[in-house]
Amino acid sequence: MIRNPILIALSSMRKNGAQTLLMGGQACVFYGAAEFSRDLDLLIPVNADNLNRVRAGLADLLADPIAVPVTEPPLNPELLARGHAFHFRCHRPDVEGLRIDLMARLRNGSRFDELSRALKAEEEEARERDRAYWEPLKRELEQFRHERRAQS
Repeated sequence: MIRNPILIALSSMRKNGAQTLLMGGQACVFYGAAEFSRDLDLLIPVNADNLNRVRAGLADLLADPIAVPVTEPPLNPELLARGHAFHFRCHRPDVEGLRIDLMARLRNGSRFDELSRALKAEEEEARERDRAYWEPLKRELEQFRHERRAQS
């Protein structure tokens, strides 16, 4: 079975401990859109530790820079902070040809930390709505179980 190169690349980033936020077409696919994308867009926080982890993930994928700005070391923090994106092409056989686009800011200026906080707040709100919905049903089920035990 051939594994999805996008999932392999995400797994490599995770294995190396890199903080990333899936963006673009693959994020749409993840949330159920009938869209196909052949690249991986990741939003990353700019700090030395995370950049080293992202670089390790890229090295694991045998990824080379393919578009300007090509800097040494790859992923220049000053350019990332100014909004430049960095583009890489993977050469490891199981992800051959996959393009990875890395950025620290979106076009609207949002950064990883801002989006991460917003997504966490949104997830917590969804969990609260779920708890509010299920709590009365759980109480009703417990009451039903209690009554059945009392009858037997």
